[in-house]
Amino acid sequence: MRNWFRKFFGNSAADVSIDQLPGDPQLQNAMANAVLRELIADQRSRRKWSFVKRVFLSAFFLIGLFFYLVVELKQGGWGFTSNGKAIGVVRIEGDISSNSMASADKVVPALKKAFSSKSTTAVVLAIDSPGGSPVEAARISYVLDELKRETGKPAYAVIQNIGASAAYMIAMHADKVYASQYSLVGSVGAILSTWDVHEAIENYKVRQKVFASGPLKAMLNPFTESTPEADEKAQTLVNIMGNRFADELQILRGPHLKDGFKYNSGEIWDGLGAKDIGLVDEIGTIESIISAQAESEMVDYGPGSLKKGLFSASISDWFVQHLTTSVKNVLSGALSPEVR
Repeated sequence: MRNWFRKFFGNSAADVSIDQLPGDPQLQNAMANAVLRELIADQRSRRKWSFVKRVFLSAFFLIGLFFYLVVELKQGGWGFTSNGKAIGVVRIEGDISSNSMASADKVVPALKKAFSSKSTTAVVLAIDSPGGSPVEAARISYVLDELKRETGKPAYAVIQNIGASAAYMIAMHADKVYASQYSLVGSVGAILSTWDVHEAIENYKVRQKVFASGPLKAMLNPFTESTPEADEKAQTLVNIMGNRFADELQILRGPHLKDGFKYNSGEIWDGLGAKDIGLVDEIGTIESIISAQAESEMVDYGPGSLKKGLFSASISDWFVQHLTTSVKNVLSGALSPEVR
């Protein structure tokens, strides 16, 4: 009957009009039953596929939500260690500046999460940075000291490839400083840099006219010739900040340092050399620290350059962030003085 119906009236009951129905009442009744069965079958098919689609979409959403919660809870240190003990790892990677992944705005929240987690028994600062802004380093160091005092949990700094200048400024606030024998450590001091392009622009017969309220108000302007007074003032500032760094080093690590050794020369040492002069306590890596902590697992709190997980930052986001940071740093270094 169904094949006969489709032959004369099409594939769907909706295609049938009253004028097409035959005049025989019995045949009309049979046709009505066929149409009814066709409508019922069509409705069942639609409901079936609608149900399957809803189940599939719901399952996809729930699976995605599950993995998202797993990643977020693991980074928060909740219930993903076999015995409830964890070592929280906070990463300080790359240039320390206000717009980088090693900025205080990024590192401080990670520190607070790591220290506040009930499963965390200690926090490791994984440092791989050549330094940067001393102000950002001071902000991070202040919060680190406060969290250590409030929670009573120890903090260990592990210098990986490099931990210099402002990066070491943060490291020396840890209870212990570790480094690999191949790490680069040190650069205690300060540097103030700017460009001098006034002779270059003079070749194009271009000059910048500057009106300042004082003789040092426009010091270190890259487009005008520097004066002896400005150079002397800049060097004085650098000496003050460098000596302040060295004084803080003596306060925090005095018992470990060598008497009479000049630490504020700006020199960098390898891991073994840094250990010999007291900048580093022990030779080690993150793995050696984790293994030394009995039955503890590692929980990574970031704020690494590229977060891992189902809903991680995209490659394009990572590329754009690093590109804009690099361009900004180049322009900043070219047009304004920079203290490191």
